[in-house]
Amino acid sequence: MGYSYSRIAIKIGSNVLTRKDGTLDITRMSDLVDQVAELQDAGVEIVLISSGAVASGRSEVKPARKLDAVSARQLYSAVGQAKLINRYFELFREHGIACGQVLTTKENLSTRTHYLNQKNCMEVMLANKVIPIVNENDTISVTELMFTDNDELSGLIAAMMGVDVLVILSNIDGIYDGDPVDPDSRIIPRINGAEVDPESFIQAKKSDFGRGGMQTKYRIARKVADEGIEVIIANGRRNHILPELLADGSQTVCTRFVPSVKPISSIKKWIAHSEGFAKGEVHINAGAEKALCGPQATSVLLVGVTRILGDFEKEDIVRIINEKGKQIGVGCAGYSKAEAEKRIGQRDIKPLIHYDYLYID
Repeated sequence: MGYSYSRIAIKIGSNVLTRKDGTLDITRMSDLVDQVAELQDAGVEIVLISSGAVASGRSEVKPARKLDAVSARQLYSAVGQAKLINRYFELFREHGIACGQVLTTKENLSTRTHYLNQKNCMEVMLANKVIPIVNENDTISVTELMFTDNDELSGLIAAMMGVDVLVILSNIDGIYDGDPVDPDSRIIPRINGAEVDPESFIQAKKSDFGRGGMQTKYRIARKVADEGIEVIIANGRRNHILPELLADGSQTVCTRFVPSVKPISSIKKWIAHSEGFAKGEVHINAGAEKALCGPQATSVLLVGVTRILGDFEKEDIVRIINEKGKQIGVGCAGYSKAEAEKRIGQRDIKPLIHYDYLYID
């Protein structure tokens, strides 16, 4: 079977790896490892982003008293991550493949230096044919420090590692044009740009064992595809799904997001996924918004800024907000908040956010 991809990221959701009772589905996990091994043997480099730690730990530990949500998550993930990675290690070893654990938090990726350190770690692993298995460190990631879910993390990792395709494995076949339970609903096989309005048909319901839902998957997939990376949402509970999805000329049932052909720099890719790290807000007027969203490349100039909120330093991430209060982008500040506030409305000075460090949603 021929593959046109040289490097891929695969996100495996909690509902793929767990049974209805919350225990780890070893049979499914083993089948997915077999598929990944087949891909690696064919010369494809693979980064795994795997959920399942909390669900895995939940089946192992019975707390002596009722725990609050944060404490329970920390306890289950501490036990479950050890169980999960050990199982991966043993299953991959049967194929003569080494794997390694990469635990991360939103804070670990909030600066360019930390981001590049993590990228280098995984580049070294791939160069030595070690499969990185990435997961959020739920033992210390709580409330605002958490990623929305591993879909968000997988989008960041896909952009970071410059993969050809991100495969998001869920427990349904893709994105439907209605409620998946409705027999009249059909899979949308291809999504190109903004041609589909998700609000009319994507359900807000979240998964049983994960934190995310199809709305999050759609949002992340659109962003990653806009960065030039193909995204596939498919059913991870189907046998042999990965080789079939990635085969040349594949007709496997799924939803594929067509990647943009417009090139985007590695710095812009980092900034595109840095919304959660933002330390402040830059509010701009209608003229500045029109310039930013127009066809010509432009920066955020202080002459178009109306107010600044938050507490940030130079090189911190900030959100860009229009007159209606809607976020239209994120960027890396060229001034601290104190310096910028002194210069609001001034012309012919250094941009508050240079185009090279700016991402428009």
